Amino acid sequence: MKKIAIIGSGFSSLAASCYLAKAGYTVTVFEKNSEVGGRARQLKKEGFTFDMGPSWYWMPDIFEKFFADFGKKVTDYYNLDKLDPAYKVFFQDEQITIGDSLEKIMLEFERIESGSSVHLKKFIKKAERNYDIAINDVVLRPGLSPFELVTKDTVVRLDQFFKTISSEVRKKFKNPKLISLLEFPVLFLGAKPSKTPAFYSFMNFADFGLGTWHPKGGMYEIVKAMKALAEELGVKFQVNKAVQAINVQQGKTTGLTISNEVIESDIVISGADYHHSEQLLETKYRQYAETFWEKKTFAPSSLLFYIGFSKKLKNVEHHNLFFDTSFQSHAEEIYDHPKWPSEPLFYANFPSSTDPSMAPENCETGFFLIPIAPGLSDTKEVRQQYFDIIMARFEELTKQEVKNSIIFKESFCVNDFVKVYNSYKGNAYGMANTLSQTAFLRPRLKSKKVENLYFTGQLTVPGPGVPPALISGKLVSELVIKEFSS
Repeated sequence: MKKIAIIGSGFSSLAASCYLAKAGYTVTVFEKNSEVGGRARQLKKEGFTFDMGPSWYWMPDIFEKFFADFGKKVTDYYNLDKLDPAYKVFFQDEQITIGDSLEKIMLEFERIESGSSVHLKKFIKKAERNYDIAINDVVLRPGLSPFELVTKDTVVRLDQFFKTISSEVRKKFKNPKLISLLEFPVLFLGAKPSKTPAFYSFMNFADFGLGTWHPKGGMYEIVKAMKALAEELGVKFQVNKAVQAINVQQGKTTGLTISNEVIESDIVISGADYHHSEQLLETKYRQYAETFWEKKTFAPSSLLFYIGFSKKLKNVEHHNLFFDTSFQSHAEEIYDHPKWPSEPLFYANFPSSTDPSMAPENCETGFFLIPIAPGLSDTKEVRQQYFDIIMARFEELTKQEVKNSIIFKESFCVNDFVKVYNSYKGNAYGMANTLSQTAFLRPRLKSKKVENLYFTGQLTVPGPGVPPALISGKLVSELVIKEFSS
C-alpha cells in the first residue's frame, strides 16, 4: 500500500492520518515541535495546565461524528462538561451572562432590550437551518468548483451570501450590547462582521443553540484522543522533525527532506501553514506567488498571556469577554488600519474555575488573549505595555486585586507564531472566511503543480477553527482515497 507523509500534527493532520490509515495507507506524521497538536499545544508549569491555543469547545456534534467514523465515541477518550454559564461578557457599566440554554439567553436579552427575545428566537431558528445546511452539506465539499455551492438549499438562500452578519443583526436588534453579542461568534471565522456573509449566522446557533463545553483536563485531551486513535489505526508519529524540503521529481512528489535525510513517500500532505509549505518547494512548483498572500485577508494574530495565580479569582466564569471598549474600533485596528489597538478588547479563560485538575489547590489558571493584526512589530516592551493595560481593566471590572497574586506569567505573540508554527505574518487563525475567500476561492486542497501533493488545515477549506480543521482533514483524505483507488 502507498506510503503517505503528513507534515505537521494539528487537528487537520491528525484527522487526515486517521482516515487514511483506516483506508489502509501507511501513514507517518512529522512534527517540528517536541509534541503533537500543532497550535493546540499544552503548557504545564508548577502544577498549572494551560491550553496554549484553542480554548473553546463548540460544535460537539462535529467531534462526535469524527469519532463515530471509526466506531468510537467521544466518551471513549475524554469527558465533557457543558458550561453554565457558557460565558460572561463585561461591558463598561454591566455584565451579561450567557446561560446554557436558549431559554436562559432569551431572558437575558429581554432584560436588556424589551421584545428582543422574540427576534432572538427567530434569528436562532434561521441560524439553525443554516447550521444544518452548512455542516451536513456545504462544508463537506472539497472546494474544487464554484458549482459545489449550488444546491437547492443554498440557491434559495443566495441573498445570505451577499448580505452580512452585521446588517442582518442590526435589522432586529438596536441595543449595542446585544449587537456585540450576536456579532462575536463570527470572530472565530477571522473576519469583521461587516465582511462576513449572513449565511455564517450558523455560528450563532453553535453558540446559543449547541452551547459551550469543556473537556476535563483541557482542550489538549482532544489531541491526545486523536493521537491515540491514530496509533490504534497504525499511524506513526515522529516529533522534533522539521521538514527542510518537499522533494519533487518530474512534477511528482517523492517525499521529504528532514535533517538532510531523504524520506521517501508516494504522497505528501501538509497540514502546516500553507504559505510555509509552499516555501518548501522550488519556486516553479509553488501555486501562489507572494502577491497572492499579501492581498488576502488574514484572521487575527494574538497576544497571549499564561498566568498562574496564587489564589482563586472572584467574579469570573470559565470564559470571559471584556467588551468594555469599542468593538468597532478594535476591529478596524485589526483589519482596516493594522496597528496595535488603542483600547483592546480581550478574552480571559479560567479553566480551573470549573476543572480543579488544571491548577494547584486554591490557585487559578489564567489565559488572556488580545486579538491583534498579523505582522505587527512584537517586542518585550509592547507585550508588557499591553499586559499592564488589560490587568488594570481586569482588576477594575472584576473588582479585585490580582497582580500581587501572580506566581508566573508567560507570553506568546507574533514572533512566537512565526518561530513555533511557521505562521504567515504570525497569524493565529489562518485566512478569514470572507465572501471572496469562501469554499473554492480558498487555497486548494490539491496542488495543481505537483502530483500527489495535498494541503489541509485552516488556510484551505472549510476555514478557521477546530471543527473545520477536523473536516478539512476528512476532505483531503477523501480526495486522496478517491484518486488512488480509481
